[in-house]
Amino acid sequence: MQTEEHWDLIIKPKNKWYQLDLAAIWRYRDLLMLLVRRDFVSVYKQTILGPLWFLIQPVLTAITFTFIFGSVAKISTDSNPPILFYMAGITLWSYFSDCLTKTSNTFIANASVFGKVYFPRLIIPLSVLVSNLIKLGIQFLIFVVIWIYFYSTTNQVNPHWNLMWLLPLLIFIMAGLGFGFGILISSLTTKYRDLTFLVGFGVQLLMYASSVVIPISGMSDKVKFVMLLNPLTSIIETFKYIFLGSGFYDKGWLFYSFSFMGLLIMISVIIFNKVEKSFMDTV
Repeated sequence: MQTEEHWDLIIKPKNKWYQLDLAAIWRYRDLLMLLVRRDFVSVYKQTILGPLWFLIQPVLTAITFTFIFGSVAKISTDSNPPILFYMAGITLWSYFSDCLTKTSNTFIANASVFGKVYFPRLIIPLSVLVSNLIKLGIQFLIFVVIWIYFYSTTNQVNPHWNLMWLLPLLIFIMAGLGFGFGILISSLTTKYRDLTFLVGFGVQLLMYASSVVIPISGMSDKVKFVMLLNPLTSIIETFKYIFLGSGFYDKGWLFYSFSFMGLLIMISVIIFNKVEKSFMDTV
């Protein structure tokens, strides 16, 4: 008499193009944590200064911006201390750019792993989001230390304490935008490798169109509207408004950024699910 076979895991193809399968991602949460640890440790494992680069990079960038855009170009910082103004922009921007650039090569960088073992492919980009949260936390602490110094010694910083609760939402939207753009680009690069060369250049241009360096307060209404069409702008401006007292805050534009993120993730996941079925044939 033939006995019925029982399997611990049955791998089935996705029947629906919009299927996300969050249950599978949750089952592989241990793998997610292992990948987070790998991403965090491997970056600076063989460097002399190690994790200190998390502290050095944003500070050096802020000092460079202060010299070039503040001292040389004389660009306004909305009456805020220049280094604090640029640190405010860099803090959230760095999280977005790191998430985007590291998830944009998900398929190409992990093709050898994907071809050997099964696990939900979205685990890889999700691990990037989580590991970069650690880096964001360290850099945010640096910003807070500088912010406390200027808040206690000058009258140039006027935070809006009642809006501090928005900070987790701003980080969530930034993570969603980095995730959405990243997996969209990674899906397209399986066929169009040229995109890998454009990512770094495109991210750099996007920074200058996101009010990281140039505040939108002195812009004309038409230019300000164009800048705010970039969903990153209202997030960075809201962050500056909360902590510095300057900047632009509008619930409508923040809702626009949130809606843009939701639509982007939906489209990106659809394309990602479609590409992962056959990407091994093209990579």
